Amino acid sequence: MSDPQADTAALRTLIVDDEPLAVERVQVICAEIPAVRVVGTASDGAAALRLAEKLTPDLVLLDMTMPELDGLGVARHFAAQPQAPVVIFVTAHDHFAVEAFDLEAVDYVLKPVSADRLERAIERAVARRGQRREKQGRYLDELWVPHRSELLRIAVSEVHQIDAERDYVRLHVGGAEGGRSYLLLQTIAGLEERLDPEQFIRIHRSTILRRDHIRGLRHDGLGVWSAELVNGEALRIGRTYLARVKAMAGR
Repeated sequence: MSDPQADTAALRTLIVDDEPLAVERVQVICAEIPAVRVVGTASDGAAALRLAEKLTPDLVLLDMTMPELDGLGVARHFAAQPQAPVVIFVTAHDHFAVEAFDLEAVDYVLKPVSADRLERAIERAVARRGQRREKQGRYLDELWVPHRSELLRIAVSEVHQIDAERDYVRLHVGGAEGGRSYLLLQTIAGLEERLDPEQFIRIHRSTILRRDHIRGLRHDGLGVWSAELVNGEALRIGRTYLARVKAMAGR
């Protein structure tokens, strides 16, 4: 019987490779490493991103060459997320190492994969996760978002509204005049967990607001309430979130 405490401490791991035999070999090796727990596998880059959103892995063992979206493309998507998984590239090609480490991959393991080599890489992943936890603390204070051909750093304190858009969130930054918005590949629920509840409040399944952006609450009748914003806009409060919003106002 597995140790529940060990399972909790283990890195939730996603294996991504378009070769079934390669996936099977890595799974077999991982089964003997207590520091990892495989939570899913994907055979291409697009599937890897979809699964990562649902499974929120701590570690991704990522093949480099795959059809359409390759390993570097997947890693770039992860790098733009506030809670990016640690990435270890597992590949038959040795000429992508520079690009891999530019994306802060924790290691670059060549195929055929040996158990000892992968275990050493996973030890580095465990250490990297510990460093991230110490650095990040409980709540986010910055976000890195893709914009054109670069990544922009946005202080969380500059964000006044967050809207869900399918698999993304839209961050609204700045005031009513000259305001900007950016898309980030992240679920609104996942981002909400990393925001300080003293600074932000979710008013709808699709909307998070910075508290100081709310000027007041308005009763529209029939149990419907809206949040009035400092820019004059009014946003409807979802029934699920109404009690929490009223509690913020001491009601």
